[in-house]
Amino acid sequence: MTERPCGAPLQDLLRLRDDFPLLARPVHGVPLVYLDNAATTQKPAAVIEAVARYYRESNANTHRGVHFLSDRATEAYESARATVARFINAAAEEIVFVRGTTEAINLVASSFGRAFLRAGDEIIVSEMEHHSNIVPWQVACEQAGATLRVVPIGDDGAFCFEAYERLFSPRTRLVAVTHVSNALGTVVPVRRVVERAHAAGVPVLIDGAQAVAHAPVDVRALGCDFYAFSGHKVYGPTGIGVLYGKAEWLQRLPPYQTGGHMVRSVSFEKTEFAPPPARFEAGTAHIAGAIGLAAALDYVSAVGVAAIGAHEHHLSSHATARLREIPGLRLIGTAPEKGAIVSFVLDGIHPHDIGTVLDRQGVAVRTGHHCAMPVMQRFAVAATARASFALYNTLAEVDALVAGLAQVRRVLGR
Repeated sequence: MTERPCGAPLQDLLRLRDDFPLLARPVHGVPLVYLDNAATTQKPAAVIEAVARYYRESNANTHRGVHFLSDRATEAYESARATVARFINAAAEEIVFVRGTTEAINLVASSFGRAFLRAGDEIIVSEMEHHSNIVPWQVACEQAGATLRVVPIGDDGAFCFEAYERLFSPRTRLVAVTHVSNALGTVVPVRRVVERAHAAGVPVLIDGAQAVAHAPVDVRALGCDFYAFSGHKVYGPTGIGVLYGKAEWLQRLPPYQTGGHMVRSVSFEKTEFAPPPARFEAGTAHIAGAIGLAAALDYVSAVGVAAIGAHEHHLSSHATARLREIPGLRLIGTAPEKGAIVSFVLDGIHPHDIGTVLDRQGVAVRTGHHCAMPVMQRFAVAATARASFALYNTLAEVDALVAGLAQVRRVLGR
């Protein structure tokens, strides 16, 4: 993710909205205002058609057959890997297809933990992490007798870099941090995080689930050792995700799962594993998912990732200003560098009630702890309401959210 550009709306926004069939569907008899993009994005017709075309024209298993359909499926699957690699400036052999960010992080935690983590070692994470970037490391630490160290966040939700620097010790073995907080929208200075860790000889994993759809990501420029993201948050299908790993690290890690395809040879005496990335792709792949993800990344590239980020910044700035006008509303997460996420609470009204009333007006937001309970504890709230933006959202939809919140206050009598 590069430095944020000045906010400006996308050109031809109405045409782009037409690319997303589900946006035309009304809910409860009113137009849909979809502001739950941090949970999952809607899919353009190009992605839907790419998945359907695979099943219509090329459905077969990959890497296992010499017949025509298998060759076609394998070619499409490996072409998708190359598309992902280009999108984040990696080599194709550094791209491992997984089910999503959660599986990608679990893969590294399990494999790295077994190979390199010992009693007394330390892993550094931050206080703003999604559960998927906390629990796998807790398990790895428990299994090895290691310790999890936590970087605190400030009252505005910013990453405390000075505290991060102080956490390093001779026992630090890995750093795992989010690129953009899913609960706060905070953009973490990941390049500085990587530079500090590498100065100590420590590898870094970045959870990029909330970053790749919103601004350019160049893993070479970031210098990170691992980068994980999910297809469904970048306009692709569910059930497909990516783990980028530097070639030298993937070659050193043992397999995460075992079985078909990830082997070079098998006998009852010994099994020889395939080289990466096949070593980490046991079993039948989500072939249609990879193809759909490639179509999504092609779509995003055609629109322009930097342009998308600028448009979303325009929306989130407008939303922040409008929400600040609402009496009794408290923004949760006000760091200077933020992504396309706005979280808030309303005095005396449970976030679930906010979401329910908004839904009747066609406005879809997320409510709850967002799989980030430590963040909720840090800000002394049980849950928040969260609006999150995508390339197809408009200023009018932000205003619909604000009008909906006025209705929330009227309906609930506060």
